[in-house]
Amino acid sequence: MKSNWLPVVLSIFIVIVITSNLIADSRENKTSKKEFTEFVATEPADTLWTTPWNQFQIPTDSDSGRLINYGRQLITNTAQYLGPKGTVAQITNGLNCQNCHLDAGTIPFGNNFGKVYATYPQFKMRNDKIETIFDRINNCFQRSLGGKPMDSSTREMKAMYAYLKWVGQNVPNQSKRGGTGIMKLRYLNRPADPVKGRQVFMADCQTCHGKNGQGVLNADGNGYTYPPLWGKHSYNDGAGMFRIGNFAGFVKENMPFGTTYQSPKLTDEEAWDVAAFVNSQPRPHKDQSMDWKDIAKKPIDYPFGPYKDNFTEKQHKYGPFQPIKNFKP
Repeated sequence: MKSNWLPVVLSIFIVIVITSNLIADSRENKTSKKEFTEFVATEPADTLWTTPWNQFQIPTDSDSGRLINYGRQLITNTAQYLGPKGTVAQITNGLNCQNCHLDAGTIPFGNNFGKVYATYPQFKMRNDKIETIFDRINNCFQRSLGGKPMDSSTREMKAMYAYLKWVGQNVPNQSKRGGTGIMKLRYLNRPADPVKGRQVFMADCQTCHGKNGQGVLNADGNGYTYPPLWGKHSYNDGAGMFRIGNFAGFVKENMPFGTTYQSPKLTDEEAWDVAAFVNSQPRPHKDQSMDWKDIAKKPIDYPFGPYKDNFTEKQHKYGPFQPIKNFKP
C-alpha cells in the first residue's frame, strides 16, 4: 500500500519544488525589471544633443584649430578680451558669453550652441530679416552683453564662428536636436510673483550673485566670477533673458550652481517666481522700436506693447500666459 503512495508523494513534492522555483523566478524577474526600469529612467534621453567634443580635442597644432580655440576663449572669457578692460576692444559690459551659454555652449538645456551652425542663416521675426551667425553674435553683444557690434571681418568674429561650427559639426543641416534650446516650462495658472521670487533668490541665488544681485568680480577685476543679474552691468531689457519664460526655463534646469536638467532643485513655480523677481529689477534699456514689426508675432512673454490682443504689458510680462495663448483675434 505504502509503495503505491510513493510515486504520488514524489510527484507532489516535485510539483511543489517546481512551483516554488517558478514563483521565486517570477519575483526575481519582476524585481529585476523594476530595477532596470528605474535605471533607464535615470539615464539621459538619447535624443538630447550632447557634443562629442571637448576643449582638449580642439586641434591646436593647426591654424584652423588655434582659431577654434581662440573662439572658445572669447566665449568663456569675453570680458577679458572685449569687456570694459578688454585687451582687444572695450565693447561689452563685463559679462561672458558663457554666463548664458553654459560651459562654452555645450550643456543640454544650458542654452547651448548645438543647433546654431546647422540652422543659420535663418529668418528672424524679431528683426524681420535673414540673419547670419555673425548677426546672431552681434545681437548678443548688443543685448545680453549691453555693448556694441563687431565687424565680421575681425579675427575675433571669425574665431567665434569657427568655434560654433566646430561645436555643432555633428548636427545635420537645418535640423534641431533635443536640449539645444531652453526648457519650456508649464504655464502657471497665476501671475509669476516677484515677492515670492525674492524669497527664492535669497534662499538659493544670493550666495553666488550677492544679496543685491550685483555678482562677484574676479580676482583681476576685469570680469565676473558670478555675473550680476540686474544693474548697469547686467543684460538689458532687449535680451532674451528679459523674457521670464526664458529665464525661468534656464534657472529650472541649471540653477543653483551644480543643478542639471536631470536633477533640478527648484520647482516650476519657484523658477517662474524668481524669474519675475530678477526681471522686475532695474537694468539698462535698449531701444526696441525696430523689433517685431509684425506685432502679431511677438512672443507671449514679450513685455512691451502694442499687441494684437487686449492683454496688458504687465500680464505679458508676468502672466498668467495661458489666456494670452488661447486668444484668437
